[in-house]
Amino acid sequence: MNLFVGSLAKDVVDEDLRDAFAAYGTVESAMVIKDRSTGQSKGFGFVEMPVKAEAAKAIDALSGRHMLKGRIIMVNEARPKGESRGGRRW
Repeated sequence: MNLFVGSLAKDVVDEDLRDAFAAYGTVESAMVIKDRSTGQSKGFGFVEMPVKAEAAKAIDALSGRHMLKGRIIMVNEARPKGESRGGRRW
């Protein structure tokens, strides 16, 4: 299951995400998304956990409850690329 992780502090790195989620199961990948031109974090990332039950456990335990480098993170199942959050794009 691919998880979206938001509200990340600017100094969070891939390994920080991996460590936070590994307590709940197998982490296939963890990546903080960075701005191409500056290399700075965009404040969100993705974690891939192959076992859906473990991913659900991580969401329940971490979202809105876990502080990572001074900020409470938000976690939910990632939407497929291109899927809108609702509303229209003009």
